[in-house]
Amino acid sequence: MAPTTYEASLPPPPGTTSPSFDPGTHHDHDIASCPFCRIAAIYAPYDPADPPPAEAEALNPEASAPNPSTFVVLSTPLLVAFLDIMPLSSGHVLLCPREHRPKLTDATPAEAAEMGGSLRVLSAAVARATGVTDWNVVQNNGAAAAQVVPHMHFHVIPRPELRAKGSERFTATMFGRGQRDDLDEEEAGPLAERIREAVAEVLRAEGRAKL
Repeated sequence: MAPTTYEASLPPPPGTTSPSFDPGTHHDHDIASCPFCRIAAIYAPYDPADPPPAEAEALNPEASAPNPSTFVVLSTPLLVAFLDIMPLSSGHVLLCPREHRPKLTDATPAEAAEMGGSLRVLSAAVARATGVTDWNVVQNNGAAAAQVVPHMHFHVIPRPELRAKGSERFTATMFGRGQRDDLDEEEAGPLAERIREAVAEVLRAEGRAKL
């Protein structure tokens, strides 16, 4: 997968803890050096079946809001998902554990189980929110496998019909190859809200109170 450029422009979070952050499990990992750890520390969990409104503090942490902005679409005590800031297509989402796990094999059984269920729900939600019913789920492990941020994460990438009008830019983006533009923050807010609402719809349709 091509680089996801969450760079050091993200400020350190207030303190070093989040609702699920346990420094003892991070093996002396410095969360200020990992953009995904900082996102996990800044954004608190919420109930995916009943997401907060777009203006809620859980989605807009004023005191430590990251730059570039982060648009969270799912947040539980174990996991967090957000829009990629250099998406391959509209609705490109990243899903990762809150704790710093460099590779998939570093995830705990509980994290792995919840990621599997969340990937299915997120896939359905992203398809609903974007209207694109084909997608890739991609996950890289290590630099030789094109992993750039050393905090394991899955990509959910909508794939518009290649022959559709205006979709020429997607013809060579399979598995991360192709043009990537910066996320349009004006479009990202409403898109993230649609995905959060779609996650809740999927869970309610299945009669589930949680993931």
